[in-house]
Amino acid sequence: MKICYITNLYPPYMLGGAELVVQKMAQQMKERGHEVTVITTSPTKKEEQTLDNEIPVYRINPTKIYPVYQQTNKNKLLKPLWHMSDLWNNKSLTEIKEILQKINPDIVHINNYKGLSVSCFKAPKELKIPIVFTPHDFSLICPRANLINKNSQRCKNQNKICKTYIELQNKLLNNNIDLVISPSQFIIDKFKENNLFKNTPTIKIPLGIDKSSYKSTKTYETIDIMYVGTLGKHKGVQTLITAFKHIPSPDIRLHIVGKGPDQEEFKQIASNDKRIIFHGFIENENVIKLIETANMMVVPSICYDNSPVVINESFITGTPVIGSKIGGIPENIHENVNGYLFEPENHDELKDHIIDLIKNTYVLKSLEKGAFNTVPDNSMDIMGEKLLKEYNKLINKIKPTI
Repeated sequence: MKICYITNLYPPYMLGGAELVVQKMAQQMKERGHEVTVITTSPTKKEEQTLDNEIPVYRINPTKIYPVYQQTNKNKLLKPLWHMSDLWNNKSLTEIKEILQKINPDIVHINNYKGLSVSCFKAPKELKIPIVFTPHDFSLICPRANLINKNSQRCKNQNKICKTYIELQNKLLNNNIDLVISPSQFIIDKFKENNLFKNTPTIKIPLGIDKSSYKSTKTYETIDIMYVGTLGKHKGVQTLITAFKHIPSPDIRLHIVGKGPDQEEFKQIASNDKRIIFHGFIENENVIKLIETANMMVVPSICYDNSPVVINESFITGTPVIGSKIGGIPENIHENVNGYLFEPENHDELKDHIIDLIKNTYVLKSLEKGAFNTVPDNSMDIMGEKLLKEYNKLINKIKPTI
């Protein structure tokens, strides 16, 4: 089978976990003997074709204002212009169509698309190639992609700009998607609430992850608590720091890994607490090594996270997760089995969960076993099998064999 993955970001250039998910999908299909190609954006104005573990990667640059990789550190005045130009991009449509004609895939699997515009859905449709879409964020219904307003709070009511944006996106999408595959049911339901994919087949396929056959060894003289992710208010890091600072124990440490727009403010909130360590950005393979030493991971998001990769990354090391009861997070965390849940922004509830595990290491050790057993040893194979099953069903439906 010839499979083409379209994604706005792809390693080694990345901003979050979605890029790693696409890379794992592509590598899984390559290992199964399928012919895989990736189309993505370039981190510069240079367009090129590279190889990722023998997988051809076409990097194009259809956006003139700035590459999508630079969106977090660009002038706020430029961002509305960028989003307007990204609604529909004829250059993106033309270039993607030319690549598809060249590689002639049996199926196209589109992931996050901002920077390529909604026109990337039209390219395979014009060539009568089946289209699968996996949304990792809310770009179809939110210009910010996370349903968070300018005050770093969840949007409760859509303003006229947002409503117009959704209507335009929906119109431009023009029913070009044949199947939606999501790692969480929450994001599927959220889109349907906004009148998207009402008549489009949808299915949840949990993310797979490479797992070793042994659980990492933990120590308990000092309890290490960890956060890994974007340092932005929408991720609730301020809630975690506040909760941690209200725990007087000298034998605990908080490790914060990542970078983001609010990192300096978070350092101010953490001021003079030597138990809090900011590690900055760390490459993924080294992040896993750090997680192995942690006693618990905290995912304190106030935004509607889809299915954070860091949860599974924690589980495969036997690290329990305390997460916000929001978005797709509760679909992964089972209370008293592999972690705890708390209400978003409720630092008192989060603090109580942390204290409970600090005081009761026998509970912590039980959650460690539950966390490690949550992810099957062959979860990557399970994900791959389910994806291939859906690919074949779709190909046979749209391009039936004679």
